[in-house]
Amino acid sequence: MTRAAAGFYMLLIAVVSFSVCGCKAKPAGPLETSAVEHAKRWVMVGDKRVANPFPATAENIANGKESFSHYCVACHGMDGQNTGVPFADAMSPPVPSLASRQVQAYTDGQLHWIIAYGLRPSGMPASKGILSDEEIWSAVIYIRHLPAAGSLGEPRMYSDAVP
Repeated sequence: MTRAAAGFYMLLIAVVSFSVCGCKAKPAGPLETSAVEHAKRWVMVGDKRVANPFPATAENIANGKESFSHYCVACHGMDGQNTGVPFADAMSPPVPSLASRQVQAYTDGQLHWIIAYGLRPSGMPASKGILSDEEIWSAVIYIRHLPAAGSLGEPRMYSDAVP
């Protein structure tokens, strides 16, 4: 056997071995999860001390629901708790429920910053330039006043119902 052929077979064995054994991703453990949560809260997400300039009135909550429905529903569901979103748990990291303790622990300024600039390495995209600053602030108000999980049904885009 020539040297080139031997090298080819060694490479082939390595590729097959790696594809069978080495490509398995495991969910993050508690230590990794805790480290990332702390890094997000204290380092990666800005505007911790920025206050929402809009009060939580019924009108502003309704405006926030409207803003939320234009941009956030595809990933977070109509209720902000992933109801009817088929891929929410399959993403890595999973799409969080906006009613969760972790999300609700962010300040209003941090939620505004996350919506505006996105959050890496998650799948959260930036909305700056798509939503106005007022729409983002109103979405923050809505996130603070989410309805009960499942109470609004699933997003139309994921239902089998014909419009």
